[in-house]
This record gives sequence, structure tokens and C-alpha cells, in this order.
Amino acid sequence: MTTPYSFDAFIYMASIIGGYLLGSIPFGYIAAKAAGIDIRTVGSGNIGATNVLRTGRKDLAAITFIGDTGKGALAVGLAFLLLMKGDLQTRQTAMALAGAAAFLGHLFPVWLKFKGGKGVATFFGTLFAACWPMGLIAAALWLLTAFIFRISSLGALVAAAFVVPLGFLLHVAPYPFLGMALFMAVLIYIRHAENIRRLLKGEEPKIGRKKE
Repeated sequence: MTTPYSFDAFIYMASIIGGYLLGSIPFGYIAAKAAGIDIRTVGSGNIGATNVLRTGRKDLAAITFIGDTGKGALAVGLAFLLLMKGDLQTRQTAMALAGAAAFLGHLFPVWLKFKGGKGVATFFGTLFAACWPMGLIAAALWLLTAFIFRISSLGALVAAAFVVPLGFLLHVAPYPFLGMALFMAVLIYIRHAENIRRLLKGEEPKIGRKKE
């Protein structure tokens, strides 16, 4: 007989696997490939929307952003729908695991030999779906920083650094979502190591500028 503990373990494992597979869908690579472009040979070689924009194709960048944002939101949303009638703690934990796994899948997609994007769009989509106040905080931080400095990566780093502390201090998110956001924030900093080095040297490209 299935016990509540084993059922929860099954739900959590399904959330992780399903979230990872959704997150692994490389929308930037697919959109660029359909236009005859191998995005891995452009700019930084990243499959995210910022690098796709360096091709000069705003439509491809928009498709990439929507896809990368949507897959994080979809992973969280599916976990919510599947456990809508379940207890709150199990539902929130499954949503957080699904979102974190989708984010991990974007960074390390199995379909591209684990060489993926840097996770910014998926970070926002996951946050908005799991806890919209945290999503608004992160978006506001990104927009303000990007408007002032015109540097996308700096906006992402500022949003990742402050969304968890602000979410905690403002009491807008339960602990599973704070843990999910912290997990994503740490990985964003790891994946942006080169950007951080360029920022310190004053060499980070501004929004809309093609990287040499």
C-alpha cells in the first residue's frame, strides 16, 4: 500500500524530472536554427534571448524570451494543477522543485550536451508563476538597473542578489519558493562568472549592441 510519504516522494520526483525536461527545451537554439543560424557561433555562443538579439533578429529574440520564460512558468503551473486539491505544503514544495528543475534544465539541457543558457528569462518566468510578488520584485530590480546602466547581465545579477532578501523581509513568499529562488540566484551568479569579470573591467556589452 502506498503511504503518504512514498506518494509525496513520487510527486517530488515527478516534479523534478518533468520540470527538468521542460526546462531543457532550447528555444533559442531552435528559433535561430529555423532561421538558418547556429546561435552557438554568435556572440557569446549562449542560447538565451540576449545573445539571440545579437543576431539582429528581434523576432527570434522575442520567441526565445517567451519560450524560455514560459517553460519555467509551465513547469510550476503543471505542478500546481496536479496538486490543486492536495495539501498546501506538498503543493508548494512540488512547485518549487519543478521550477528549480526547469531552471536547471535550461542551464544544462540534455539535448545540447548540457550546454545551455544563463537562465535569466526562465528565472523570471518561474518566479512569476510560483509567487508573483517575488516576480514583480525581480522584474522591478532588473528594469531599474537595466534602464540606468543599459547592461542586461547587471540587471540580472542585481535581481538575483536581492529578490530573496526582499521576499523574506516583505513576507511575500513561503519558504519553498524562497529556497527555489535562492537556488536559482546562486546558479545565475555561477553562470555569469565571465560577465562579472567583464563588468569589473568595464567591458560588458550594453543592451542591443553586438558583441565582438
